[in-house]
Amino acid sequence: MHLDLRGRRVLVVGAGSVAARKVERLVPAGAAVTVVAPTAVPAIAERDDVRWHRRPYQQGEVAGYRLAFTCTGASEVDAQVFADGEASGVWVNSADDIDHCSFILPAVARRGPLSVSICTEGTTPALASWLRGRFQRELDDGTAELARLLSASRAELRAATGSSEHPGWQEALDDGLLDAVRAGNNAWAQQRLRTALGLDSAADGTGQAHTAVLP
Repeated sequence: MHLDLRGRRVLVVGAGSVAARKVERLVPAGAAVTVVAPTAVPAIAERDDVRWHRRPYQQGEVAGYRLAFTCTGASEVDAQVFADGEASGVWVNSADDIDHCSFILPAVARRGPLSVSICTEGTTPALASWLRGRFQRELDDGTAELARLLSASRAELRAATGSSEHPGWQEALDDGLLDAVRAGNNAWAQQRLRTALGLDSAADGTGQAHTAVLP
């Protein structure tokens, strides 16, 4: 599940290096981040895009947020934040404390609009991180460009037919679209995709898809 955090209030309890890594992912996602901790590492204390309350967590305060992370390393604090989250319907992630998590963070490989999430249900984060590295190497500029082409064709298909559902997506992707884009042959890839989706025939009203010229 991918969450839209833009403008949503997110609480981070603790302000050490682990909390700083959470903040580094939350702020670019558009979350309105509040950190609660008596002290903070410079990576948090020196940010002007995060609100920092210099005090311990107060029982029940998680109820004012949509999502919460506790990164204190103190099990009693994790347990309190988790219990408060359960009572108020707020999802809580406790760093390295699976028993006090209502959601688990996956390892994520990203490139442009693409993301691949790897989760081991909190049992082996090292394996998830290792696999992320392998997927990250696969997500090159070609995959990001292919995503752009697919997005444009999806919008065109929806405008032409009222739906983006079509069996031709898989057919086209299995026919070497990524290799073509990686080789710089975007024109062929785009035409192959349009043909598979029936967009040429939808555009000219002939009922016949145009034949793509192979590279």
